[in-house]
Amino acid sequence: MNIAIVGTGYVGLVSGTCFAEMGVNVTCVDIDSEKVDKLRRGIIPIYEPGLDKIVRKNVESGRLRFTTSLPEVIDDVEVVFSAVGTPPDEDGSADLKYVLAVARTFGEHIKKHTILVTKSTVPVGTAAKVKAAVQAELDRRGEQIPFDVASNPEFLKEGAAIKDFMSPDRVVVGTESERARKIMSRLYKPFMLSSERMIFTDIPSAEMIKYAANSMLATRISFMNDIANLCELVGADVNMVRKGIGSDTRIGKKFLYPGCGYGGSCFPKDVKALIKTAEQKGYPMEVLRAVESVNERQKSILFHKLMKHFDDDISGKTIAMWGLAFKPETDDMREAPALVLIDHLTRCGATVKVYDPVAMNECRRRLGDKVIYCKDMYEAAVDADALLLVTEWNEFRIPSFAALKRIMTRKVLLDGRNIYDREEVTEHGFAYYKI
Repeated sequence: MNIAIVGTGYVGLVSGTCFAEMGVNVTCVDIDSEKVDKLRRGIIPIYEPGLDKIVRKNVESGRLRFTTSLPEVIDDVEVVFSAVGTPPDEDGSADLKYVLAVARTFGEHIKKHTILVTKSTVPVGTAAKVKAAVQAELDRRGEQIPFDVASNPEFLKEGAAIKDFMSPDRVVVGTESERARKIMSRLYKPFMLSSERMIFTDIPSAEMIKYAANSMLATRISFMNDIANLCELVGADVNMVRKGIGSDTRIGKKFLYPGCGYGGSCFPKDVKALIKTAEQKGYPMEVLRAVESVNERQKSILFHKLMKHFDDDISGKTIAMWGLAFKPETDDMREAPALVLIDHLTRCGATVKVYDPVAMNECRRRLGDKVIYCKDMYEAAVDADALLLVTEWNEFRIPSFAALKRIMTRKVLLDGRNIYDREEVTEHGFAYYKI
């Protein structure tokens, strides 16, 4: 089976590579010629564990190819996936210009029945706009070529994307025709051999499922952060509260971990977009507005704890930061709490020393020389007045507190992910603050 995927960002590259791994002939399309050239040589633009090896393997086998031109391959494929970006507009709505550009190119060049599948996260109603854009190009050409549009939202977790794609807990496909349904079933059949996990819906429902899922997960995070802050005020232990409510099978244990806020490419953008979609229909999403508000406040919580410890004066202080990415196993810093913290700290006159296992280059790209970059976690802590744990990478989980005690100027530790044991930390003479 031959398919094309337009867009070699996180979703497009992971999807294309995993389809190729299952024997599909995949051509990934991107307008960035430098990026395409690097991909052909096995140079991966993103960090995702294991992805580089699978890309190289399938490029060498000939099942995975890269090009800058959709028209040159469209005659040979049955399905075109659109996995281009949908960045938030100034008002929080999703910008569909890239999605509609793909639709127009598709309509300009198809010569036989082909399915255009939207893989990007898009607002409900986008499929109708995509279909209209394709039909407008066909009308302009004076052609009556059959085509289908479909919605196939992704549910990949950064850091575990390959596993999520190869062994999905569900595959959602919104279609309007039986023909498209059969083709999509055949494409995903290799991923369904152990059990059938495909959910076919109408297209608007498929578009809504992705937003609703991410918004629910974001809601759980903000809810627990609110509970954690209240626990601190009343003297309760949020970890005990989390275990207590997580044992309720109606609630479950996942996404109940308090922290210093969520970030990344999905939750912030999707929550904003769903709020905007509702506004356009005259409906206020009051719960999601609160979710967003709590999260923005939570990104500053370590800063406020730090300021309280130092009596609201950190000018001239050196602050070490462990973790820059919004979560472990990725170099993604989009909407990361670290960015908010660095901005607060530097505005108040502090010197910030940072270390992250994989996100250092991304931080340099974003912040330049605003911070001091260190080669390892302990170099970052040298002469520091305080240490902030922001991202819970495995290598940060069991540090040598004795070594930190020797190299830090002051013994202050702020744990933004609640990964340390208070008794162990305080035994080494540290002032310890957590969520």
